Amino acid sequence: MLGILGLIAELLLIEHTESRIQWIPLICLFAGVVSCVWLTVRPGRSALKFFQLVMAVFVVAGLAGLYFHYAGNVEFALERDSALSGASLVWKALRGASPSLAPGALAQLGLLGLAYSYSHSVTTSGDS
Repeated sequence: MLGILGLIAELLLIEHTESRIQWIPLICLFAGVVSCVWLTVRPGRSALKFFQLVMAVFVVAGLAGLYFHYAGNVEFALERDSALSGASLVWKALRGASPSLAPGALAQLGLLGLAYSYSHSVTTSGDS
């Protein structure tokens, strides 16, 4: 929950809301808050399944974000210098204006949540 709240704060502070696609991680993170609260307040199979679904979406959205950040940086780098290619283009894109690896934090939270849910008490007890 702390990681989710931290990423929400970070994305809002950097105004990661300029286009529809930039809202995707925020929507995922708000769903993460809901899933964490639900699983904490009323643990059960439904809450756990929803939590796991949201965490899987975190992973997918994080990987998609890695692609979008990197592709945007490649496009920007090529606009500035169309002669770039190979390793120099990759290096410029990784160090571009959009932090290429930042969306990995969302994927990491998703993996952490999935690992947590693997041995959650709901999976071992008969709760529903």
